[in-house]
Amino acid sequence: MFVDRVQIEIQGGRGGNGCVSFRREKYVPHGGPDGGDGGDGGSVIILAKNGVNNLAALAHHKHWRAESGNHGSGYMRYGKGARDMTILVPPGTIIYDVKGGFVLKDLAQDGDSVVAAKGGNGGRGNLSFKTSVNRAPREAEPGGEGERRAIILELKVIADVGLVGKPNAGKSTLLSRLTRARPEIADYPFTTKHPNLGIVTIDQDRSFVMADIPGLIEGAHSGAGLGHEFLRHIERAGILVHLVEPMPMDGSDPLANYRTIRDELTQYDQKLGERPEIIAVTKAELPGSEELRSLLAETTGQEVLLMSSVTGQGLNVLTRTIANVLAEQKAAAAIS
Repeated sequence: MFVDRVQIEIQGGRGGNGCVSFRREKYVPHGGPDGGDGGDGGSVIILAKNGVNNLAALAHHKHWRAESGNHGSGYMRYGKGARDMTILVPPGTIIYDVKGGFVLKDLAQDGDSVVAAKGGNGGRGNLSFKTSVNRAPREAEPGGEGERRAIILELKVIADVGLVGKPNAGKSTLLSRLTRARPEIADYPFTTKHPNLGIVTIDQDRSFVMADIPGLIEGAHSGAGLGHEFLRHIERAGILVHLVEPMPMDGSDPLANYRTIRDELTQYDQKLGERPEIIAVTKAELPGSEELRSLLAETTGQEVLLMSSVTGQGLNVLTRTIANVLAEQKAAAAIS
C-alpha cells in the first residue's frame, strides 16, 4: 500500500523524578542529602532514510511515545536517561505542525532529521538543593512532561524527471522499459494510483531517478479527481517529460490534451509552467503519430521527440536528451 500523507500524534517521554534521600552510614550521624536526579525522557526524532518508499508504516500507528527516564535514587544515583525514538520516513517528507499550521521541517535529503517532540527533563534530587544555609533539604523535583504535538507527514516524491500526461498516455509502460520498476499496467485510465520511481542508468557513472506521476485530468489543480494528491509529487522534479498519445482512447484531441495538462500545471504552481519540459509523442507505431509530432513542434516552437515503449523506437534519443538537460541544469547550478 502506498501512503503519501498521514497524521499522527507524538510525545516525548516523561523525565524521571528526583529523589529525596539522606545518607545513612554507621558512624556518620549527619550524612546529609544524597538523592539523585531523574533521567531525561527520550525524544521523538523523525529521520529521512533512503530505502523507505512511503509512509505506509505510519498509517495504522497513530500514537508514538518515547520512553520515560528512570527515577533518581539514594546514594547519589542518577536515573538513566531514556533512549530516543526514531521514526523513519522517505526523503522528501515534509512535517507540518497541526496546531500551529507551520512547516516543522522539510526532510529533503537522506539523513535529514528533526527532533519533533523533545523528551521531558529529569527532576532534581534533594542533593541538588543543598546549600550552606539548607544542609538537609527535603525537596525534589518531579520529572518534566515530554513535548506533545500532532503532526502531518506529507511525502513529495523526489525525482530528477517527472513523467506527466493524460491517463493512459504510456507513462507506466515507459518507466518499465527504461528502469527496473514494475508498475501495474492495464488498458484503462487511472491504472496508476500513485507515483512509481525507477532509476535510469545511462552509463557506469551517470543515472537519474524517474517518477511516473499518475495521469492528470482537467480541473486537477483545484482537486478534481486526485489532482492535488498527484500534482504535489511533480513539484520536486527537476524536469518534466510530457507524453502525448496520438490516438487517445476517449477520442479526445491530442493537442488539446497537451494544452490542458500545461494549463493544470501552471494553475497549480506557476513555477511548474517554467520547469524545463521535454515533449514526446508516444506510441509511434500508431497512425497519426508523425503528424502529431509535427503539429506539436509547430505549436510549441520546441523540438518534439517521437518514441514507442513497445517497439523501442526513440528510447535512446529520449534518454540522451534527458541526460543532456540534467547536465545543463547541474552546470548552471554550479555557476550560480
